[in-house]
Amino acid sequence: MLAADILEIAGKKFTSRLIAGTGKYQNMTMMVEAIKASGAEIVTVAIRRLDLENPNEKTILDYLDWTKYSVLPNTAGCRTVEEALFVARLGRTVTNSNWVKLEVIPDPKYLFPDPVGTFMAAKQLLKEGFVVLPYIHADPVLASRLEELGCATVMPLGSAIGSGQGIHTEDEIKMIVEQCTVPVIVDAGLGVPSDACQALEMGADAVLVNTGIAQSTDPVLMATAFKEGVIAGRKAHIAGRMTRKSFAVSSSPDAVSYTHLTLPTSELV
Repeated sequence: MLAADILEIAGKKFTSRLIAGTGKYQNMTMMVEAIKASGAEIVTVAIRRLDLENPNEKTILDYLDWTKYSVLPNTAGCRTVEEALFVARLGRTVTNSNWVKLEVIPDPKYLFPDPVGTFMAAKQLLKEGFVVLPYIHADPVLASRLEELGCATVMPLGSAIGSGQGIHTEDEIKMIVEQCTVPVIVDAGLGVPSDACQALEMGADAVLVNTGIAQSTDPVLMATAFKEGVIAGRKAHIAGRMTRKSFAVSSSPDAVSYTHLTLPTSELV
């Protein structure tokens, strides 16, 4: 039964297990329609991409109805702890939300998160009253340390950001799911709905998808497909998969031998 299947993060309850990103869309209208089709209730926004110096210009924040969504400011584009702290504080001021998706990414080529920088920034932000959702490599040890620190979730990557390569960290994500009591949200690299389905099947609590939807040929249709993929994966996880076997098992009863029977001659071809 899924009637009471609720995702809870820091005391807030959600029915959707798909978090939507807002970057890389062709236009704002497409973004709004795709997010609506995704069924997402949490929408993440890169604070560094907002033009806050020109009050006459609309930003992403002006296009979405925030009575329908929970905003999740993120620190995308921050390479150092200091930058991430500044942008997180700015995001809280701009959005009136103390939630932050924490990203500290010093490497511009592969965009892998800095584990030490992420831990240090998370520690400081938690002291300042933030609800921290850290983006990390699929490192079970780091995930445990961040949970112990007080982070509301852990967000291990499936593969490189924006790569659409799917989940290359399956074993590590399974370890994180097994050991963590806070929600595990798979983030980055999910290119098609089957990737999201796989993440939920493995026991992840949710996924965050941006490029896989925004850069598809039909983002609205793809958003719907991701929504359905997440639902299917969650249902499969709850239902429980069959046991894997290294040998074949017939789905029919043991075969009955009819070799002792003789058909009438008239029925033989």
